[in-house]
Amino acid sequence: MPDKNSDKEKSRREFLKQSGWAVVGIAVAGTGLLFIDKNNKNGAGQLLLRPPGVINEEDFLYACIKCGLCIQICPIHAIKLADADMGLSIDTPYIDARQQACDFSCDSLQCAETCPTAALDFIKFKETGVETAIELQPKIDAGEIDGGDVFKIAIANMKKAVHIGFAIVNEKSCLAVQGKGFKGTPRGSEFKGVLRYRDISASKAQLVSEQIFDREVCDLCVIHCPIEGAIQLKEQSPANGNKKWIPEVTETCTGCGVCEMVCPTEHASIVIKPGLSYEEAKNV
Repeated sequence: MPDKNSDKEKSRREFLKQSGWAVVGIAVAGTGLLFIDKNNKNGAGQLLLRPPGVINEEDFLYACIKCGLCIQICPIHAIKLADADMGLSIDTPYIDARQQACDFSCDSLQCAETCPTAALDFIKFKETGVETAIELQPKIDAGEIDGGDVFKIAIANMKKAVHIGFAIVNEKSCLAVQGKGFKGTPRGSEFKGVLRYRDISASKAQLVSEQIFDREVCDLCVIHCPIEGAIQLKEQSPANGNKKWIPEVTETCTGCGVCEMVCPTEHASIVIKPGLSYEEAKNV
């Protein structure tokens, strides 16, 4: 005949065992959240710059399945996989703007469009494109513009809808602030970064190292920016009479990182702060 007391004791031990594992699980989960908060950063302790369409960072880490489609489809190989030392970000996509920025070469934000889990969300870009087409319909009907014009305007507006970070200027090292010009190639002859220079080829990216500049006042960040008006060079007239210019980053900055990539100072004088908004940038 079964010993009821023995069965009860066995059930009690099993309950305590399962409860113990539950406590361990909760503790591990809590540690995981802390790990997300403190370690999804690069070697310099900074948050990673994610591709266009990125959702909230914590949600992104759960939504990204590390399939690599965004990396494969990027025409200029701007998207990389995070290394093991980047915490739970390991194998998730990010952009090292100093080495290779996003210059919108694909024109259609293919990285977001191809993402199967909406960790990179294409919907807002699609909606922007549709809204642009609707707004321009009266001009199409009036024969003022054609379908090709609508497409170009829609693409431009879709790019402006991107927000992955915001550019911050270091006035202490910026050449323009010092009233200095720049002559030569921005990053040296060995630099491998590329950019689509529309005055050279609208369809093919060129090596930055092959471009030679001679600017009386350095404005490389301004002339390279793919978003019109996102960076403007503002002339200043200090009391001592020595004119200087300050790159002013406007609300339309998308955080693409082209300015950081082409900045000719040894350590970029303009850098992208991932996830930073225009309002937040005012307090930096």
